[in-house]
Amino acid sequence: MSKTVMLIHGAWVTPASFDRFRTRFEAKGYTVIAPPWPLEDRPIEELRRSPHPDLSKLTIKKIVDHYEKLIRDLPEPPILMGHSFGGLFVQLLLDRGLGAAGVAIDPVPPRGVPPGLTTLRTSLPIFTTWNAWNRILTMSPEDFGTGFAQTLPESEKRAAYDQYVVPTPGRIFFQGAFGIGSGANFKNPNRAPLLLIAGEKDRTIQPSMVRADYNKHRKSKAVTAFKSFPNRSHWLINERGWEEVADYAIEWASNNARRSVDTIAA
Repeated sequence: MSKTVMLIHGAWVTPASFDRFRTRFEAKGYTVIAPPWPLEDRPIEELRRSPHPDLSKLTIKKIVDHYEKLIRDLPEPPILMGHSFGGLFVQLLLDRGLGAAGVAIDPVPPRGVPPGLTTLRTSLPIFTTWNAWNRILTMSPEDFGTGFAQTLPESEKRAAYDQYVVPTPGRIFFQGAFGIGSGANFKNPNRAPLLLIAGEKDRTIQPSMVRADYNKHRKSKAVTAFKSFPNRSHWLINERGWEEVADYAIEWASNNARRSVDTIAA
């Protein structure tokens, strides 16, 4: 069983969004790493004040290639766990034959899964921003509080925003919407086991999208599972009850992880 976990954060936030999971997993004896996306290995104050100008050119493929290199440098195939866009990257990395198991939490789905109406409404500020494809975008506190973490108490929303939210490349949202660089082989029999987790009240990635993603992956002979957590938003990795999500995810991954790369079918 792999005792290494790689946590992959999503858009708008830093690896600190997984700090609670990291601490909890380390207490269980896991070695946990949470590398940032390319061009984001800087203090949060700098990311906000002066994001790297090339961040606007970052693509899904470049991010996945970045994590693939990091994974191949590890001493053992890790359990991969990602949130939001990080959940998409987990699916693409598994499709490349990487990882001992994967957990995709409220994941952006690969090409072939259409967005729901609530997701489209939540994403409207991105797609109506002039030249967003070539720009570095910033999420407003209002959008965070209504579309990303609406179940947080009002008294906690601004503090969470200030602690975690940073600018992000607009390009990846268009790529995700139009399936550019996000294609996965849903029938791949050689990928590692995959768990897809949904938040029942998620407005950013509706649970119906996660369910549809799951149904696509069920075409594979590889182990695939789905879990929905009630009364959770897109921010279920940090809102009340996050411990239940973390424990379920790591226990499932540990119980289902491939014992070694030798178990991959030829």
